[in-house]
Amino acid sequence: MAWEHMVVLIRGGGEIASGVAHRLVTCHFKVCMTEVAHPLAVRREVSFSEAVYEGEKTVEGLTAKFIASFDRIAELWNASMIPIMVDAEATVKAYLKPTVLVDAILAKRNVGTRITDAPLVIGLGPGFHAGRDVHLVVETKRGHDLGRLISKGEAEANTGIPGDIAGFSVERVLRSSAAGKLKTLKGIGDYVDAGDTVALVGDAPIKAQIKGVIRGLLRDGSEVYEGMKTGDVDPRGIKEFCYSLSDKVRAIGGGVLEGIVSYLNQ
Repeated sequence: MAWEHMVVLIRGGGEIASGVAHRLVTCHFKVCMTEVAHPLAVRREVSFSEAVYEGEKTVEGLTAKFIASFDRIAELWNASMIPIMVDAEATVKAYLKPTVLVDAILAKRNVGTRITDAPLVIGLGPGFHAGRDVHLVVETKRGHDLGRLISKGEAEANTGIPGDIAGFSVERVLRSSAAGKLKTLKGIGDYVDAGDTVALVGDAPIKAQIKGVIRGLLRDGSEVYEGMKTGDVDPRGIKEFCYSLSDKVRAIGGGVLEGIVSYLNQ
C-alpha cells in the first residue's frame, strides 16, 4: 500500500498527539484526529485540539480543521489539512477503516482502545500492554528509553513527577490551588518571575515557582480541580519554544513512525 493512501486515526489532539500527527502527515500519511468536546491541552500553541474551539489550528506550518461530519474528511485531506472532530469513542474508525490507530490520549490508562480496532494499533505511554490490547507501545517517559518501541509488555509506570528541564521538575508545573473556573492573568509566551501570579481560581492565586517563560496554560474559563495541572513554566526562557514541537514529542513521533514503517515492511 502506498503511504499516501494509508489512513492513520489518532485518538487525542493534545501536544503529543499533535506531534505524532505532524510527523506522519509530513511523511504523507492521511491522518484524522478525534477529541473530546472540551479538550484541556496545556501546551495549546502546539496542540491541534485548539481547532475544536477556534475552528482551525496551525502548528509548524500544518493546519488542522474542525469538522462536524465524517463526509468532510476527504475534502480536508485534498486541501493538505488534518481533519479533527469531537468523537470521544472514535466511532469514525468504522467509517474510515484505518490501517493504523494510535491512542495518544495519554490518560495513563486504556480508555477503550482494542487490538482489534485496526490492523496496527499503537498505544502511547503507560496503560497499554503490547501484545494484549495494542500491538505496540511507545515509551513516553523522558530518559534513555524515550520513544522506544515495545512489542511485549508495557511502558514505564507513571510516577507523577514531571521530567527535568534545565534542572527543574515539579517546580515548573503550575497547579490549581482550588476547584472552580480558571481566570488567566498572563498568557503563553509571557515571562514571569518566581512568585508572580499567573492565574486565579476564584480568589485563590496560581503562582509561578520559578523564573521563565509560560510555555503552556489552560484556556481562560476552564473548569479545574484542586491540584490540577494548569500550566508550565520553561526555565530556559526561550519564547520560541512555546510555539514549536519539543524534543520529547519529536522522539515519540519518531517511535510511532518506526512502528508503522516496520509493520509495512514485514
